[in-house]
Amino acid sequence: MHGAHDFLKALAMVLCVAAVTSVLFQRLRQPVVLGYIIAGLIIGPHVPIPLVADPTIVQTLSELGVILLMFSLGLEFSLRKLFQVGATAGVTAVIQCSLMIWLGFVVGRAFGWTALESIFLGAIIAISSTTIIAKAFDEQGIKGKLREIVVGVLIVEDLIAILLMATLTAVSTGAGLSAGQLAFTLGRLALFLVGLVVVGLLVIPRVVRAVHRLERPETLLVTSVGICFAVALLAQEFGYSVALGAFLAGSLVAESGKEKEVEHLVQPVRDVFAAIFFVSVGMLIEPALIARHWVAVAVLTVVVILGKLVGVSLGVFLTGNGTRTAVQSGMSLAQIGEFSFIIAGLGLTLNATGQFLYPVAVAVSALTTLTTPFLIRASGPVANLVDRKLPKPLQTFAALYGSWVEGLRAAPPQKTTGARLRRTLRLLLLDAALLAALVIGTSVFLERLTTTLESRGGMGASVARLIVIGLASALAVPFLVGIVRLARGLGMLLADLALPPGAEGKLDRAAAPRRALVVTLQLGSLLLVGVPLLALTQPFLPGFQGAAVLLIQLVVLAVGFWRSATNLQGHVRAGSQVIVSALAAQSHGAPKEQHGEQLKTLHAILPGLGEPTPVRLEDSSPAVGRTLAELNLRGMTGATVLAIQRGEDGAVVPTAQEVLRAGDVLALAGTHEAIGAARAVLEPPRGPEAAVP
Repeated sequence: MHGAHDFLKALAMVLCVAAVTSVLFQRLRQPVVLGYIIAGLIIGPHVPIPLVADPTIVQTLSELGVILLMFSLGLEFSLRKLFQVGATAGVTAVIQCSLMIWLGFVVGRAFGWTALESIFLGAIIAISSTTIIAKAFDEQGIKGKLREIVVGVLIVEDLIAILLMATLTAVSTGAGLSAGQLAFTLGRLALFLVGLVVVGLLVIPRVVRAVHRLERPETLLVTSVGICFAVALLAQEFGYSVALGAFLAGSLVAESGKEKEVEHLVQPVRDVFAAIFFVSVGMLIEPALIARHWVAVAVLTVVVILGKLVGVSLGVFLTGNGTRTAVQSGMSLAQIGEFSFIIAGLGLTLNATGQFLYPVAVAVSALTTLTTPFLIRASGPVANLVDRKLPKPLQTFAALYGSWVEGLRAAPPQKTTGARLRRTLRLLLLDAALLAALVIGTSVFLERLTTTLESRGGMGASVARLIVIGLASALAVPFLVGIVRLARGLGMLLADLALPPGAEGKLDRAAAPRRALVVTLQLGSLLLVGVPLLALTQPFLPGFQGAAVLLIQLVVLAVGFWRSATNLQGHVRAGSQVIVSALAAQSHGAPKEQHGEQLKTLHAILPGLGEPTPVRLEDSSPAVGRTLAELNLRGMTGATVLAIQRGEDGAVVPTAQEVLRAGDVLALAGTHEAIGAARAVLEPPRGPEAAVP
């Protein structure tokens, strides 16, 4: 039991050292989070500096920092905002977590660790750190869509972490995890979330509004923080993380409409305890253990950064967000944190892992925490570089793909098509589940089946084993073919919704864009099903057989995708020429509305090019006198310039070196959000308060 003196001593030590390091790092123009981690290293028990704080007390205080940070994050994201990014967050989190679990297992086995240790390692590196990202985003002032997507992915990852812990506990104790147990775990989690949200919506917003009417800030602060800790405690009592409960509490308080006042009141308290959390991370760093396992730490750090960059970027892009947002999201989520400590500690508690795994997880978390602010800061330039280096067909595809997905989301619901979509999706998931059951069942019962065949068939053990494996492989082929065919069928149904085919007997002008969209959606469906299937079956397969099968399928689809992207490039070039001709026919000085009507007509006869939108450059536009390459319009906003109408000189299909002039009318294509961002770059600032692009 700690006395008041020990508590006061630890708190004073933490805050004083953190104050010095944070001031130093601010003077050096470095992220304050790094200063807090260095402070933790200084007052931790693992370096020979005579400033040691009680780790248990600091750890307890750091839990308050996690809860308050998650509560503040929830205040920014009402339930409506979360539902808006739900599809993107779900797809991205599933792809990314599955990829990281597979990579973790493969790396663990390569180091000679046991299968169970390798499974735990995969789970440890799968979950990113909400606390670290929230603080880094606050420091760098990152708001808007990027923040919403990243937070949505983090919330889904937390739910996946809960399922992973339940699964790992069952496997480690030898109880196994049946389909019924998994269904019970999922149902219990869903029931908890639905019950909390329904009851919370009925009670919490009303309470907050009633307290706000008292016009006593301290009462509002005490009530809000009380709600935060009460819901966090409720989540913990049900066996879930306090972070999840605190986030939901913040989202429910935000439904009151008074979230700005609450956020302003909570911020000073949150910042104090958030600093303690990062100091506690620094205290866990043990240089001697890092030196002992430096190869594993270095390899896993690289795997975490590159794996999460690829997995998150793929998921975010496939759900219709631009290249820039995808790359920035991937670089923002390239770290592990508090959930990794919990899973590593679970492995120790269950005697499923060696003592080495926990310090390795802490070291990787510390290193990726150190790199996170720099990766977030560099994500914009890296996204621009990726956009510039992409081949022309991929640049064109990336610019238009978002508008197709936007059209798909806006497509009116159709009863017949909806039923076919649900049926195709059910069959796809069923084929994947049966294939997983076949692989796992064959692996588990291989020896028994081999012995039975050997005794009854009078053949050698090796021959019997080959026959069992051969039969299982033959049975797996129909399921593999079914997954590929159903993924294509799903892609075709969705593509027809986004880009409806023309009447029979008429020229299908959307054929090239639709082919590109079908192949992309097929790739996305295959990744969404194949990567989790790979992560699930890898422990039961020797070598990389599952990865090889998935890779072959992806390569075949990638070849088809490249061909469709090349055809799309020709389609867009031809469409741009048509737009050029139409714009050239306009009289000099034609009003902006006339250009808009003409482009609307062209959109009807040239589907798949988004909705070409005219933007006229005024004399005061910051874009005048600059080339398209200098503006980097596509890389910065996601919008692409299809054509430029230039007064009496006619119209042109622009190149990257095209210098923009006053009076030019640019035909822009992309999502509505991309067009809006491009307008902000191209049009002159309005009013003295407008920011210079």
